[in-house]
Amino acid sequence: MKTRRNAILSVLAAGIATAILPALASAQDFPKPKQPLVISVIDVAGDLQLSQPALDKFAETHPDLVSKFVYTQATAPELAGKLQAQQAAGRVDIDFVLTGNDALAAGMEQGLWTEILPKYADKFPDLEKLYLPGAYAMQKMARGQAFVDDWYPSGPLLEYAPDRVKDLPDTAEKLLAWCKANPGKFMYARPANSGPGRTFVMGLPYLLGDKDPMDPVHGWDKTWAYLKDLDGCIEYYPAGTTATMKELGEGTRDIIATTTGWDVNPRYLGIVPEEYKVGTLKGFHWVGDANYVAIPKGVSDEKMGVLLQLIAYMLKPEQQAFMYDHGYMYPGPAINGVTIDMAPQESQDTFKRFGRPEYTAMIADNPVEPPLDAKPLVAMFDKWDREIGGAKLKK
Repeated sequence: MKTRRNAILSVLAAGIATAILPALASAQDFPKPKQPLVISVIDVAGDLQLSQPALDKFAETHPDLVSKFVYTQATAPELAGKLQAQQAAGRVDIDFVLTGNDALAAGMEQGLWTEILPKYADKFPDLEKLYLPGAYAMQKMARGQAFVDDWYPSGPLLEYAPDRVKDLPDTAEKLLAWCKANPGKFMYARPANSGPGRTFVMGLPYLLGDKDPMDPVHGWDKTWAYLKDLDGCIEYYPAGTTATMKELGEGTRDIIATTTGWDVNPRYLGIVPEEYKVGTLKGFHWVGDANYVAIPKGVSDEKMGVLLQLIAYMLKPEQQAFMYDHGYMYPGPAINGVTIDMAPQESQDTFKRFGRPEYTAMIADNPVEPPLDAKPLVAMFDKWDREIGGAKLKK
């Protein structure tokens, strides 16, 4: 009887194991490449300057998986069209995407991304414990289709030339009045392709007291009215943030919208003078921002297995320390327990010279809000392009 009972239990155990295996699909199930792969990476967020050291380190330490990464860059608005065309042709040439929430949201709307979670959750356990709270809030917004690889509280901040602006406006109303009194001297870039641009716009509902900061279509009456009024004293809108930094540095503009990272990094690069200052508007809320890594649909199983290992590798503390970089996503790391003393010495030197001590208190003393979710973010981009800046865009 005992032998028979053990046999029955063994059969039942085997049956249960077989039944649950499909639900526990593992990243380890993918075949190992027969030879090292060439992985095509496209960056539409300027994220390579943070994450390329981690990617290169993966290739160096996994020569059996990756022979090299091939890097290309594009703008966020053009990525969806590229992927759609490749997927329709049945030939996806882009393996790995570095993106902000702009192109991520557009791709989610159009079904362009591989769903990684919950299918491969065994590879990414305890994400809530792994990520910093603000980064985890943005990770949830990706709905399992991407992973946050760096994060920061972002803005909205105003950056200005103290030799030309003696008294920085400290409320939204005063900024509008200053802009009207100094036409053409304030600038922000197109939100659909600019972190500071979209952060500035997404921060206004909190400053202006709109009824629903997370609903740009039905809850932003005050914000849209303000942006239309502000438009009257803005000469044009650049397609990306870099142009605003150059014009501030060259003296064409006196105040621009910025974020912590876009304050620190351009001063490190010498695009903006080191002595330029930043300020906030009274009652502001931080709007978090992040960069993500995503895998387009249509990538081969052979590459898929390698890319899942790559994502897990990028979320390790040693690789996250690279995300301090030179302040581009100030501070940068998305996970808990990564401190500046773990970063390369050149990053530590940048933070000592170009970081701002006041940021610590500003981050601690002001609320941090998530950005708009995918659908409302796309709706905001569309409405802004149609009703605010579309006619005044300049590439």
